[in-house]
Amino acid sequence: MGLLDILQQALNSGNADAHFDQVAQNASKEDLGAGVAAAMRSDQTPAFGNMVGQLFGHSSSTQQAGVLNQILATLGPTALSGVAGGVLGRILQPGQTQVTPDQASQLSPSQVTEIAAHAEQQHPGVVDQVSQFYAQHAGLIKVLGGTALMVALAKMKENASQG
Repeated sequence: MGLLDILQQALNSGNADAHFDQVAQNASKEDLGAGVAAAMRSDQTPAFGNMVGQLFGHSSSTQQAGVLNQILATLGPTALSGVAGGVLGRILQPGQTQVTPDQASQLSPSQVTEIAAHAEQQHPGVVDQVSQFYAQHAGLIKVLGGTALMVALAKMKENASQG
């Protein structure tokens, strides 16, 4: 069974959660990332910042640092130093451009929600960067729930049908 068949089966069942692991195992990280990005931009799902905050809350400290570093790489630490009450400005040492897992674990999901929302306003392409990061950690994506998964799978099917 090919990826297109798996996607069709997942979408027809109406239970994306039950099929997501199989899709993630068979899809490329780029395709998975594109699906996640579609879910993060969809008007059927919570706002990007909220979704990132939710994922952050379910992530290991290493994954938390990874997503923050994706956002920092897109915008730079100076652009984000005053967001969320200046939390990044307080935890980053002068000249430091990457967050460590220990530093990341000091942030709350609500602070990361605010950071991600600000990042999206400043640079909408951050959605793609963060989505590609989470494509590398596909198990976390299921935290977003059925609607987000269905949007992601529908986008992946659309892309697979065109290819």
